[in-house]
Amino acid sequence: MATFLRTLSYRYQWLYDTISRLAALTVGGETRFRNLALQGLTGNKQIKILDLCCGAGQTTQFLTRYSDQVTGLDISPLAIERAKKNVPQATYVVGAAEKMPLPDNQFDLVHTSAALHEMTPTQLTQIFQEVYRILKPGGIFTFIDLHQPSNPLFIPSLYTFMFLFETDTAWQMIKADLGAQLTTTGFELLKQEQYAGGSLQMIQSRKPGNEPLE
Repeated sequence: MATFLRTLSYRYQWLYDTISRLAALTVGGETRFRNLALQGLTGNKQIKILDLCCGAGQTTQFLTRYSDQVTGLDISPLAIERAKKNVPQATYVVGAAEKMPLPDNQFDLVHTSAALHEMTPTQLTQIFQEVYRILKPGGIFTFIDLHQPSNPLFIPSLYTFMFLFETDTAWQMIKADLGAQLTTTGFELLKQEQYAGGSLQMIQSRKPGNEPLE
């Protein structure tokens, strides 16, 4: 059960950013954290990227270094307005991740950063289906998020963070097998890695097709 700190972190951008940067120190800093899910992927500046649950554009800014065609989607109009100011070179859409107002087979790459733990199990299933729908054949879905630590030394810090800032959905997700859920949806798993003693997981998957992005 999250405390009032969760509400404050979403109300005040500086507080959210500070928390994010401190958490990212476990993997070597914010720049490395934002790029972990993109490692090994190549393409060109014309690939179409969706930053799913983009928030105020923290990761969108990094994605614009990979492509000139980046779209950010978030359910919060306030977050979208902040993202437009922070990263004006991207385009933005207000919408729910589980029912995106986007056409089929549009994107080469869908990326989301530390957002899936906000979703219920039902929403996660719907989101994976939606990502599969909007990806082009051969398109990549990649993300980084929380995970149950494999190293017990990391359990106190993760659990304290979750108690202060997260809700029940995060506690459910850290024990879920997201790789299995992706394959059930139809994705091919490309890479699964863990960081920070297993408290973070990164998964890259691909929609089957003839135009792989890697």
